[in-house]
Amino acid sequence: MYGLLFREVFCRMDPEKAHHLAFSWIRRVARTPVLRTFAAAVLAPRHKELRIEALGRRMHGPFGLAAGFDKNAEGIDGLAMLGFDHVEVGTVTGRAQPGNSRKRLFRLVGDRALINRMGFNNEGSAAVAARLAARRAVFRTTVGVNIGKTKAVPEGEAVADYVTSTEALAAHAHYLVVNVSSPNTPGLRNLQATEHLRPLLTAVREAADRTVTTRRVPLLVKIAPDLADEDIDAVADLAVELGLDGIIATNTTIAREGLGLTSDPALRAETGGLSGAPVSDRSLEVLRRLYARVGGQLTLVGVGGITTAEDAWRRILAGATLVQGYTAFLYEGPLWMRTVHKGLARRLEASPYATLAEAIGADHRKVTA
Repeated sequence: MYGLLFREVFCRMDPEKAHHLAFSWIRRVARTPVLRTFAAAVLAPRHKELRIEALGRRMHGPFGLAAGFDKNAEGIDGLAMLGFDHVEVGTVTGRAQPGNSRKRLFRLVGDRALINRMGFNNEGSAAVAARLAARRAVFRTTVGVNIGKTKAVPEGEAVADYVTSTEALAAHAHYLVVNVSSPNTPGLRNLQATEHLRPLLTAVREAADRTVTTRRVPLLVKIAPDLADEDIDAVADLAVELGLDGIIATNTTIAREGLGLTSDPALRAETGGLSGAPVSDRSLEVLRRLYARVGGQLTLVGVGGITTAEDAWRRILAGATLVQGYTAFLYEGPLWMRTVHKGLARRLEASPYATLAEAIGADHRKVTA
């Protein structure tokens, strides 16, 4: 059914307009008590064996929605209703901004991929904080907040901009993510260099602790798949040194070559970050390298090209405590989360591991055994 809707309706629409339409439907259903109860029962059945503890939270399962879908924290309950075990909102910037000019989102249907150059379009940290403060949760879910740099802010003032967002949003976040890896804000990826990343993460950590004194707000950093291996190691070492809680691997890629893309060359040539199935192998490589470097010292979140339950399972075995998806949601539709959960439960049952926690990083233990 969704496949037909996608081909006959969404594919005939501008991708960004299709996104806003679909998201509006999700929010409408979530605002209607009878409909949302029915939808959650059908789309989000819980599997007790998939329960996991991460980032100081007990979660229904490991599978969440990556940042980028709900930029302004407008539909958290609707997304939880569909079955996401955690929802990461944002990216949110210190100031409101419209993002890059349109057209800025492109479907590579044959590759099950997207190219986006959205440019952190969002309402700004104050507006998003107010919406989160006013939210009365219908469904229990973990809410992460992903923060980035305002485009108009010079690189030399980036730390203060991230601190502004942290001070506004930390109290409303179950965890915070410092995004320094989007390719669509000029100069942002320069902040992944450890000499820039150290003062940034230190300032955000201090701001979170200063703002929220009743609990520790977990802090993670999101990195690009395009980092050289030695830079991945450097970020991992820095995260451990600074006492970060985790790393999200990975964001979108600026690479095009070597990914086996079959879509129209003109479409492939669009600038922006590529997400979806073609990113899967490199994101998995980065995750494996991180786990080999930091083991269980940090919570690793695997994201990038996760489409099937097998993709999610491979990330868990490679060291991910949590996994996230986004692009496949657009292609697979509202039954996707149910399918992934069922597939993960079957794989866990067929495995030698009694719990999901035991499966995390199991591939590394096989190698060293």
